[in-house]
Amino acid sequence: MGRAFVYVILGGGVSAGYAALEFARRGGYSRGELCIISEEAVAPYERPALSKGYLLPEGAARLPGFHTCVGANDELLTPKWYKEQGIELILGTKIISADVRRKALVTAAGETISYKTLIIATGARALKLEEFGIQGSDAENICYLRNIHDADKLVNAMKSCSGGNAVVIGGGYIGMECAAALVTNKIRVTMVFPEKHCMARLFTPRIAEYYENYYTLKGVTFVKGTVLTSFEKDATGKVTAVILKDGKRLRADMVVVGIGIRANTSLFEGQLVVSMVNDGIKVNGQMQTSESSVYAVGDVAAFPIKLFDGDVRRLEHVDSARRTARHAVSAILEPAKTRDINYLPFFYSRVFTLSWQFYGDNVGEVVHFGEFTNSSPRFGAYWVNKGRITGAFLEGGSREEYEAISVAVGRKAKVTDMAELGKQGLAFAIQESQKQMSETGLAIGEKPTYVWHATAAVVAAVSIAAVGYWYGRKRRRW
Repeated sequence: MGRAFVYVILGGGVSAGYAALEFARRGGYSRGELCIISEEAVAPYERPALSKGYLLPEGAARLPGFHTCVGANDELLTPKWYKEQGIELILGTKIISADVRRKALVTAAGETISYKTLIIATGARALKLEEFGIQGSDAENICYLRNIHDADKLVNAMKSCSGGNAVVIGGGYIGMECAAALVTNKIRVTMVFPEKHCMARLFTPRIAEYYENYYTLKGVTFVKGTVLTSFEKDATGKVTAVILKDGKRLRADMVVVGIGIRANTSLFEGQLVVSMVNDGIKVNGQMQTSESSVYAVGDVAAFPIKLFDGDVRRLEHVDSARRTARHAVSAILEPAKTRDINYLPFFYSRVFTLSWQFYGDNVGEVVHFGEFTNSSPRFGAYWVNKGRITGAFLEGGSREEYEAISVAVGRKAKVTDMAELGKQGLAFAIQESQKQMSETGLAIGEKPTYVWHATAAVVAAVSIAAVGYWYGRKRRRW
């Protein structure tokens, strides 16, 4: 017993929604030929909302308000939309095996679903403490954050913890954003991580110092250079304290764990080429895997970055998920017209009243610039490798300034004097942006593709909570 489709999108995250919208707009299928298979019980949604608007104490974002693709200021894809488009949603369904030669997937219920073309959008899973030898992370007041279920558990834990103590394990994206949400919910926060400073994979020590000082003023305590070894629990099994390797004991009414993610590749190991460096399914510039009928997008895909001379990277960010999904559909439906993806790596975050963006790669010598002040921060950094800009970071910039640093990175702008670069700061990027306009003939307001995609993603990210709240009220009848 089973079902057959022409196109199957495996996974129900951000990439799945954007791939579905691209299919619908290109009209590359007939009703009933396309499906999305997801373990989650809801249609694809914008995951960034989970660590931002979803955790607000008032006016929190809720579905259907942040289904894809509102994160890119585009259509809201509710279950009704999928039905109208003839796209079948197979939700709450776990795939336990895949055979890419037979082009077949088997569900936990024993059903076989066959396809002609498969898009793997399985994303990644949160790393668990048990994988590092720490037992007991299934306690009801220990929270991870990767999906709606996790977010609901976190919200419930925060509601029962107002005025209490939370320990955040991990100093990366999830740790920093959840710490901000906890503070907003009037919870005292201690962050614990083994690195010397927060966001160690991206931030320089100077940039990290600014954010750590800002968080400290908000009441967050940082415990760096150590890890947890165990928990203390009460008679009901709830965690009451976190024990660290250095012997320190931290009181805890709840714990949030954000120690990284791992790409969901297990179904295809031994069948598709997996990048040894990035642990993702390796694809070409068309997002096509080593099996011609299979494509991979989003967090699970390791694809070549032209800006990095074709170096294969697996990027863990929503903008990459959106862009790679659209590109894969284009390559499937119009392969002759679809060039290899030309993606400018882009990351952003918004916490409290702060907002930063990063473009490119953080390799090379670093030059800082701007005002590292608490009142009105407007600072950044350039990474310079072999005399060229490889990466740029900016806090507190305007839309035009963010666009300018993206142009400087995209152009691999030449740097002849590092000291002068520091003095010029943003002015250097703005000059590069003006050169771009002059050389391409673009008028102000017109932008090359790589600037448009980054700008659109950020504009949407700025208002994801508000958009979700508005849609949630406006469309309750759905």
